[in-house]
Amino acid sequence: MGEKLSFMERYKKDHQHPVNKFTHAIGIPMIVLSLPLLIWSWRWALFLFVLGWIFQFIGHYFEGNPPSFLKNPVFLLIGPWWIVKRLWSALSGKPMS
Repeated sequence: MGEKLSFMERYKKDHQHPVNKFTHAIGIPMIVLSLPLLIWSWRWALFLFVLGWIFQFIGHYFEGNPPSFLKNPVFLLIGPWWIVKRLWSALSGKPMS
């Protein structure tokens, strides 16, 4: 039987390549920011949304695997949480759990 991983553990496992981590650190915030920006500017929101996804797919090209959300849409929420945890880890000096 295969190992049972949490969503976060699976996400971390699918995002190991440094280029993928970097492109996600840029792309995910762009996508998240684009959503509330729709209220003020459709053009900027669309620009950030599309560019953010381009960064995501470039990262997965280097990683050699498809985006996690294609396996389960829950990963669309896990990605931003993963970025927050990585940022907190970097700022606090504490390793990600």
